Amino acid sequence: MKIIESPAEMQRFSESARLAGGRIALVPTMGYLHEGHLSLMREGRRRASVLVASLFVNPTQFGPREDLDSYPRDMERDCRLMETVAVDVLFAPQASAMYPPGAQTWVEVTELTRDLCGASRPGHFRGVTTVVAKLFNIVKPHYALFGAKDYQQLCAVRQMVRDLNFDVEIVPMPTVREEDGLAMSSRNSYLSAAERTAALSLSRALQAACKAFAHGERGAGRLAQIARLELERMGGVAVEYVEVRDAVDLREIATVQAPAVVAIAARVGRTRLIDNMVLGGAE
Repeated sequence: MKIIESPAEMQRFSESARLAGGRIALVPTMGYLHEGHLSLMREGRRRASVLVASLFVNPTQFGPREDLDSYPRDMERDCRLMETVAVDVLFAPQASAMYPPGAQTWVEVTELTRDLCGASRPGHFRGVTTVVAKLFNIVKPHYALFGAKDYQQLCAVRQMVRDLNFDVEIVPMPTVREEDGLAMSSRNSYLSAAERTAALSLSRALQAACKAFAHGERGAGRLAQIARLELERMGGVAVEYVEVRDAVDLREIATVQAPAVVAIAARVGRTRLIDNMVLGGAE
């Protein structure tokens, strides 16, 4: 596996690969990899002749009181895991290379990121779409793979690609879960044993809403209420939001008539967790 830190070197590598007829797949990550990340890389390996994974803990998507400094990092472990799925290139830039002195340009998807996670994390999605746009310009991928667990992020990236005519196919991949249903996340490492047990209420709440939908419930408010009640049965879970939204543009809906997403954000101890499930179709 080749490791590249310089954006200019990464661009040269990608340009050469494209000229040689290669197809490039990109899996953007912030490291501390788990099976969810590896599933994206395996699909990228299947689709493309050149598989690039990026590892960059992007400072612009963290708020002033968030966990930038404590975010889990273990590059040696991440490299070993990437080698098991035959990653060709690890792009691991420094923050100073991605945001050089004097940088003042941002990429922002406005309406779609206004609420849900955007309401409690101002500036977060602007940081996400800016760094993803930069990665697309640097790596020049044909495919970019994103997990559906970060559903609002996936929608924002899709919107950005449409609006700015990026020549890249966004490939969404299903959420990967632990055997007990907990959605895999790098931040799960923060949870104590008791907190991890409490965190299972997120997937149970989503399952409760899905079961009600399967039995004919179509009211968005009622489905959200069913999920919230399941969350509130477990102590130690501070609910931030439970929403049922249109699955494409995340607009508010009264009745589920097309694919919709049940989205949850909650804090378990000091750890903020998100999860979702789609009703009535694929994401």
